[in-house]
Amino acid sequence: MRDRFGCTSVKDGCAPQGQCGCCTVWVDGKPRVACVTAARRVAGRSVTTLEGMDDELRSRFVEAFRDAGASQCGFCTPGILMRLAALDATSKRDAEAVRTGLLAHLCRCTGWQSIVEAGVRALGGRAPARSERDPLLASWRAQVEGPAFQSSGPAAVMGEGGFASDTAPPGALVALHDAAGVAIGADLCSARRALGKVQGRRSGEPLRHPLDPPEGAWALTLQTTWVEPAYLEPDASWCVPGGTPASPLANGGAFGGKRRSSVGTEARAAADERGAPVLALWTREEVVRRGPKRPPVAVALRSDGSGVMRIARPVGSADLAPMRAAVAEAAPGLVIEEVAVPGPPVAPELRAAGWAEATAAMVARRARAAGTVGPGVPVEVLGRAGGRARVVIAADGAIDVAVWAGEVLDETTLRSYCLGAVHQALGLVWSEGIAVGHDGRVQDLTVRSFGILAARDMPEVRVSVHPSDRLPVNGSDAVFAATAAAAWLAEGLPARWPTRRSPR
Repeated sequence: MRDRFGCTSVKDGCAPQGQCGCCTVWVDGKPRVACVTAARRVAGRSVTTLEGMDDELRSRFVEAFRDAGASQCGFCTPGILMRLAALDATSKRDAEAVRTGLLAHLCRCTGWQSIVEAGVRALGGRAPARSERDPLLASWRAQVEGPAFQSSGPAAVMGEGGFASDTAPPGALVALHDAAGVAIGADLCSARRALGKVQGRRSGEPLRHPLDPPEGAWALTLQTTWVEPAYLEPDASWCVPGGTPASPLANGGAFGGKRRSSVGTEARAAADERGAPVLALWTREEVVRRGPKRPPVAVALRSDGSGVMRIARPVGSADLAPMRAAVAEAAPGLVIEEVAVPGPPVAPELRAAGWAEATAAMVARRARAAGTVGPGVPVEVLGRAGGRARVVIAADGAIDVAVWAGEVLDETTLRSYCLGAVHQALGLVWSEGIAVGHDGRVQDLTVRSFGILAARDMPEVRVSVHPSDRLPVNGSDAVFAATAAAAWLAEGLPARWPTRRSPR
């Protein structure tokens, strides 16, 4: 679909695992994941992509997604649109039908709720309507929250955000990177055939917590494990000989996971060697193996707030000085120790890495001392950039979020980022993690093994935005940390995250 017909709305997020939904098309009007569907199986049948959808139907869904802030980077959105628009011809048009359809998809940005709202609205049901939006102000707010450039509007919803894998010059060679090596071909199909990659799998191995807190009488301890950022667009860049590589960030920041990606350097080297434009791509398995993880930590606190935080730092990781500085701000009484462990690289740029864990530990220490552990406890956090958030998780699971982030600029964008922050924080505390062997090799290589919460697992989230005349500041990181702390309190402060991961 992409190489031969130029249908760039059909995104390659995990191919060929068939687990992210980004490549969903219609076959005879019914959704199907394209990456695991051989062309011979659809011979003589009708195949429809977003480009070929009825104009009125496509516009209705695109406008609903734009108005609800249901698309951020936009990489996953075309496949989701194909899935939900197929419901238009059925009697299943309510929120439950939308959530069921979304089980075939992965979205990392939006927290699902705005997608459900947009789907219900487009299908003719009732959902909150959003006000008219200024694309410049929406992009400004996204950059404050990201922080990275991000466009909004219909083009972003349709997946036209300038992704490197979509914008390479016609005829560019494709260099596909995987543990099996690098294969260069005239297109992705030929590169994949030449690579001989081994399909990624879910190992079934248990999660490990690589660091233990120091021995002693502690008021509170916390251990975390390896967490995959799980951005949907695999690392990609293209370059012409002697040129500047295309940014792998495209229409978003990948939660900090691509800030140090070497894929641009690899594209430039291949282009110079071949004397021709080259599009460099990492397989999904390569992203999991080489991409930086959220650093595992072990925290031990005394009742006065003093204690120790141990941070895992495998060989090949970035300098963790920014993370140490962030932790020191949140918990100045902690002694910070970096511990060399075998494992995939970690990076300090991942969303509130270390700072959120330290903040949650300090909140939990105070709550335990006051005897207020459990659901319904308000948690208020001041973010490093000056944004402030208050989060309450009720006994029935409903979540109330209040955020103060200076001049709002675009409420829909800010709300979308806050919903995404709630989703990621709940996942961090409840379910996310990947198995890493004692030798440091990542064992879980499929997107469904990351533990990311599905749409049907997300509780209702109510967001209230409080405007002010201050300059715009990041608010979603404060929401992230406050949600993590509130979720941990509601769980009763078990000593390890994730708290709800099912045994394997």
